[in-house]
Amino acid sequence: MSTIAATSIAAPQPKTGASTREWIAVLAGMIGAFMAILNIQITNASLLDIEGGIGTGVDNGAWISTSYLIGEIVVIPLTAYFSNVFSFRRFILVNSVLFPLFSIACAFAHDLGTMIVLRGLQGFAGGVLIPMAFTMVLTKLPKSQQPLGLAIFALSVTFAPAIGPTIGGYLTENYGWQTIFFINAIPSAIMAVALALTLDKQPMQLGLLREGDWAGIFTMAIGLSALQTVLEEGNKEDWFSSPFIIKLSIVAFVFLVAFIWIELTVEKPLVKLRLLKQRNFGIGVAVNVLVGVALFGTVYILPQYLGQVQRYNAEQIGNVLAWTGLPQLLLIPLVPMMMKRFDARYIGFLGISIFAISCFMNITLSADTAGDQFWIPNIVRAIGQALVLTPITAITTAGIAPSDAAAASGLTNMLRNLGGAVGTATLGTVLTKREQFHSNIIGQSVTLGRDEVRNRLDQLTGYFLQHGVSDHAVAAQKAVVALGQVVRRQALILGFADTFAVIGVVLAIAAVALLLTQKPRAGGGAGAH
Repeated sequence: MSTIAATSIAAPQPKTGASTREWIAVLAGMIGAFMAILNIQITNASLLDIEGGIGTGVDNGAWISTSYLIGEIVVIPLTAYFSNVFSFRRFILVNSVLFPLFSIACAFAHDLGTMIVLRGLQGFAGGVLIPMAFTMVLTKLPKSQQPLGLAIFALSVTFAPAIGPTIGGYLTENYGWQTIFFINAIPSAIMAVALALTLDKQPMQLGLLREGDWAGIFTMAIGLSALQTVLEEGNKEDWFSSPFIIKLSIVAFVFLVAFIWIELTVEKPLVKLRLLKQRNFGIGVAVNVLVGVALFGTVYILPQYLGQVQRYNAEQIGNVLAWTGLPQLLLIPLVPMMMKRFDARYIGFLGISIFAISCFMNITLSADTAGDQFWIPNIVRAIGQALVLTPITAITTAGIAPSDAAAASGLTNMLRNLGGAVGTATLGTVLTKREQFHSNIIGQSVTLGRDEVRNRLDQLTGYFLQHGVSDHAVAAQKAVVALGQVVRRQALILGFADTFAVIGVVLAIAAVALLLTQKPRAGGGAGAH
């Protein structure tokens, strides 16, 4: 049994309520989880500015987000093991200090390579904070209070990605892109002080280093890093037509298969994959992955649409996305009360269904669809997201023993983030392919054999002749180019609409899958048997 678990169940009588000291520790941990998840998306609305600041091309800027996500995904499953080795208190405190330091260092990066390394290190430190906050909910709070703790954690997971581009966009437009890397300093300092005062000191168990699942750690780190790189570069390199993507895919496949085999056969696995055999945990994790696709996907696709189609700047994009986040502040705290009266499965099903509906509301995009038209879908999305994560987490962790809480936390959070990474890459490909499809369809209709096309070209030629172009042939050429741009923009809009439809279908599958779980006991959460 882990040190964490042992300290949390040492009391001879069941706890009726957590102490103020324990709540402060849990809330401090939530600050870390919130900031870590916020930083995945905080650069999304500001990528063009950052790319310009460090002198890299548009295609390479996505690595600023991807390197952070790789660091997070790799470290999350390692957290339970290292928190036992170095002690829970020491490990979380060290990373709560390293996280803002690496963040601030990113502001001083002057080239893409340095930025990628620093963002990866920041993600590595931030990734530690997410499962450790989750673990504190499951080990420091009694079952009756775990739904409230899970609701606060849900606020971090769903509100942070939604508000990240808003904060990033505002800071970038008003104070420069470097400032988005300074905002972690004060919250991290508060978190570190609170944790230092409330967590019990524990001895390190360095002897556990000899017992570590190092083969699992090595194969997982290589496999996940290769997979994430494939996902990031695949669409740009036209997937398997690129020898680089083929080789990297083979590396990812071989190492991840080896990792799974090792974890299922060793005595002390790094990741307890056997937990997936439990019905609620296995289905719950699958639903988490699908929800991760939608959570990360919507925050990726909507800024892309507003930037590429409507030419919004970073602050304008952030203002549109804010309405996906702000209502959750009001709604998520109400979810624990709902869970006391209604089956968590039905609450989760309702939330995912509303989330799906919000995506289907965006499948009728047109050139006139801009920020104002996203207001109602974003409010609907916020309502759905508020009802999603708390019940799903309660269902997933019901039946998980306290001794497995840290392992379950690492596996759940890693796979949700991995789902987000896979989803983002897949949606990027869907967008590209559907744009090409619609461009071909529209292009077949836009021919000189049609009167309306010839008339439109004549109008555009006349426009250019009246606005500074004296040569008729040059004006006619400009008219053709302008019409081509109209076709491309319309195809792009239809591609985005199709992408929202795909997210909606993914959520519909998740909603149905959630109903296949067993009803968790009242109070749900780890330790419910």
